[in-house]
Amino acid sequence: MELKLRRLITSAETRFVEASQPAAQPLLRVVVTAVIENPYVDRYVADLSPLVEASRGLGEQMAQQAVKLLAGTPVQSYGKAGLVGVRGEQEHANALLTTVFANPFRAAIGGAAWISSVTKVGAPGTPIDVPLNCIDDVYVRSHYDAISLCLPDTPMPDEIALVSACRAADGSTPGSAA
Repeated sequence: MELKLRRLITSAETRFVEASQPAAQPLLRVVVTAVIENPYVDRYVADLSPLVEASRGLGEQMAQQAVKLLAGTPVQSYGKAGLVGVRGEQEHANALLTTVFANPFRAAIGGAAWISSVTKVGAPGTPIDVPLNCIDDVYVRSHYDAISLCLPDTPMPDEIALVSACRAADGSTPGSAA
C-alpha cells in the first residue's frame, strides 16, 4: 500500500526563557506533521497490517525533516501522535504509529526508549497534546513534557495527521553562538 501524502507541516521553536529565568540551555522544540489521505475512510477493515507496513516510508520522510530542523542539536525527549478525521477510526492512527513508523525516527535522532503516543478522532482544528518522554529511559520524569498542537484545517474528514515531536537543548546561552 502506498500512502498519499497531502501535506508536510514543520515547526521549530527555541525558548530562551523558562519560568521567567534565562535558560541555561535554550530549549528547541521540533514538530513534524504529515497529513495523509485515509485509505480506509468510511469502512471497517479488520486487517490493518498494510497500513502498518506503509508507515515505514512516512516515518523515514518525517525523520529526515526533523533532522533538518534539529541541525545537529542533541535530542532529549520525543513523542508521537495521530489525529483521524471523523470519517475514519482511531485505530487507523494507532496502526500507523507502531514501532515500524517510529524506528526510522529513533534511528535518525538517537534514543532507545519506547516513544510515547496518543491518538484521537476529531474535526479540523481539534487540539492534541503530544506526550514526550526521555529518549533513553521512559521512566525519567524530568523529561516528561507535552507539545500542544492545533492545525485549523486538519484533519479533514478523510485525513489522518501523524505527528512526530522532540525536545532538545543546544548547550548555548541566549545571545551566544550555538
